[in-house]
Amino acid sequence: LPLLLEATLLRLASGSHHPFYNGFYYNHLMNDKGNGQEEVDYFNGAKLVVETSKDPVYSSSGANVTLPCHYHYEPDMEAKPKIRIKWSKLRDDYTKEHDVLVAIGKTYMAFGDFQGRAHLRQVSRREASLVISDVRLQDDGKYRCEVIDGLEDESDVVDLRLQGIVFPYQPPRGQYRLNFHEAEQVCQEQGAILATFNQLFQAWSEGLDWCNAGWLADGTVQYPIRLPRKPCGGLHLAPGIRSYGPRHRHLHRFDAFCFSSGLKGEVFYLDHPAGMTLEEAKQSCQDAGAEIARVGQLYSAWKFLGLDRCNAGWLADGSVRYPITKPRANCGPAEPGVRSFGFPSKGRFGVFCYKER
Repeated sequence: LPLLLEATLLRLASGSHHPFYNGFYYNHLMNDKGNGQEEVDYFNGAKLVVETSKDPVYSSSGANVTLPCHYHYEPDMEAKPKIRIKWSKLRDDYTKEHDVLVAIGKTYMAFGDFQGRAHLRQVSRREASLVISDVRLQDDGKYRCEVIDGLEDESDVVDLRLQGIVFPYQPPRGQYRLNFHEAEQVCQEQGAILATFNQLFQAWSEGLDWCNAGWLADGTVQYPIRLPRKPCGGLHLAPGIRSYGPRHRHLHRFDAFCFSSGLKGEVFYLDHPAGMTLEEAKQSCQDAGAEIARVGQLYSAWKFLGLDRCNAGWLADGSVRYPITKPRANCGPAEPGVRSFGFPSKGRFGVFCYKER
């Protein structure tokens, strides 16, 4: 029986279910004309309705989140004892989906990265909510809640958005040196992932203005402009997201837009009267029971924890930066931000360390 149930769940996960409702239940019956064609026999029935949150559900990296989903019938009727429920994660353009979880009754199976992190919450009648624990950066996106009751198959979509920050990234080699796959890698190395268009658009609406084009998660290359200017698409274009469209993921090279979310720990600054080399800085963090901070961690600490330090410090990628939330004299431009000294081959600085709580 367990093997049979598992096989049923797998077929449900891989099957192609298309939501439909025509006002009736239906049965396919062979007609009596003897030509082998099917006809559809309609009869009155109750409409299955699936509802999720119309507003986005917000969470952050490392947290637990519940994506609400409920279903009912119009007019009201009793549901079958073993309703089938399927949760899928969608691409932004709805062209592809990844199985998250399928369930029959109280038995469920999670898939891929969601194994051990996803389960159903069914504390109320006709609830099919999805609980995701230890939220990861890749969990950001749209999810479909699908309920199947016999021939009735209805679904709705809920949007999970991680509270985070988008930051542009160039490697030590300089501008426009990354193909798509290298851009993915450098973001991961900095405690982040490639940003989606929606994340870049949100960052632009919050003030991000950057004239260098960078890869996004969908393989397009874009950049956000708040103040139109000649080198950045021209003065005649309105503010917005400039797009180069999809680029060749191996051959074309640009910068990257990375996305990082909240932190499970803290970023702190260490200094030495004579400053430190990069290797000395790494050792100082280890001696403090921490590790040298990555770029994404510094940006997250700046945005979400209000980290403000007018002293430059080493980071894990060999860059030297410092975060300013309250602009002041001798601390860079008049706007808040993370300042960069680039990737100095020589010099002695402090260091930003990261330690999980």
